[in-house]
Amino acid sequence: MSLDTPFRSCTNTPVLKERGQREVFCGLTGIIWLHRKMQDAFFLVVGSRTCAHLLQAAAGVMIFAEPRFGTAILEEKDLAGLADANAELDREVARLLSRRPDIRQLFLVGSCPSEVIKLDLSRAAERLDARHAPNVRVLNFSGSGIETTFTEGEDACLAAMVPALPATDAAELLVVGALPDVVEDQMLALLAAIGAGPVRTLPARRSTDLPPVGANTRFILVQPFLGATHAALQVRGAKAISAPFPFGEEGSTLWFHAVAEALGLPRDRVDAVLAAPRARAQKAVAAVAQTLRGKSIFFFPDSQLEIPLARFLARECGMIPVEVGTPYLHRELMAPELALLPEGPVLSEGQDVELQLDRARAARPDLTVCGLGLANPLEAEGLATKWAIELVFTPVHFYEQAADLAGLFARPLRRHALLTPEAAE
Repeated sequence: MSLDTPFRSCTNTPVLKERGQREVFCGLTGIIWLHRKMQDAFFLVVGSRTCAHLLQAAAGVMIFAEPRFGTAILEEKDLAGLADANAELDREVARLLSRRPDIRQLFLVGSCPSEVIKLDLSRAAERLDARHAPNVRVLNFSGSGIETTFTEGEDACLAAMVPALPATDAAELLVVGALPDVVEDQMLALLAAIGAGPVRTLPARRSTDLPPVGANTRFILVQPFLGATHAALQVRGAKAISAPFPFGEEGSTLWFHAVAEALGLPRDRVDAVLAAPRARAQKAVAAVAQTLRGKSIFFFPDSQLEIPLARFLARECGMIPVEVGTPYLHRELMAPELALLPEGPVLSEGQDVELQLDRARAARPDLTVCGLGLANPLEAEGLATKWAIELVFTPVHFYEQAADLAGLFARPLRRHALLTPEAAE
């Protein structure tokens, strides 16, 4: 690209809005990473045996393991209204808490079956919270797949926590979104080094460390799918810091710069602290980008990570986004990302899966990012695919994970080249 060519972003790109059949996991999937993050919490899904099998399969939990989630099975008599589901739920919760005294937060998680029979879990949570306080806090959120995608399970969970957070007048930074502990520790170390503090996180690892919130709280997201949590924090008076999301070297740097600017930290100190991790990330990404440069990519809507990932792949790895589909396009959260994403790809919101499959087949991209249900059929048609869900389960944020993030897209291309030598020519 010539230096004289003005940069054109996707800020004003028209959005193709589709409302049709979707291919997504439900919000219950978010429990898989949330139960690992919140060490004294338990997630009780009020649902069917299908819900239980989904969680068991997704978590890879062996039968003798005792994870921090479970399913209160709704039987046929519950669905038919022949049993008092609330009485049964109260009994199961009492049994659970007597057996697991380590539980300090209990989440009642709604599912498709519980919502179909109109079981009011919000009132059940209030009743059980009053009964088991102060030892256990009981909250509820919906993980139903009727209207949500799988990452919205985390959003619903965190949004449910916000009204119950303690109040404060202290000026603190709140980082919002679940990260693997090792990545969170890296982030907190860099924030401390640039002079940001005190820093709190939501979700906290333990209920005793729940962050207080007030009018002097500044918060910044690390996950792009937290629209409801973002709104709930603003209702509490907290002020949002707008920034690109910390994927890749550029996104991470702009994220830290946004924090520093909001807190009035000196730019030269921030740049000095970030210089070494930036250099490592740039070098590591450049090595992986050799496989990605010049390759086209098509995103099916799945996790709401699509726009930030497309920005990273286009700007740091030299890929060419053909279509960037996302389940929901939150304009306020995505504004910094759209300002960086080069003009060219189709932006689509929602999904009509048959129409989108037609566009993907016509484009014949080098790599297609999609859900598990579409990957195998597309592979059978000769398209290289990447499972979108792996991008949520794998540590990919900030500098030390930047090359790992690029590698998630490079590996299927290398595999496809080995299996279909003509594709590498």
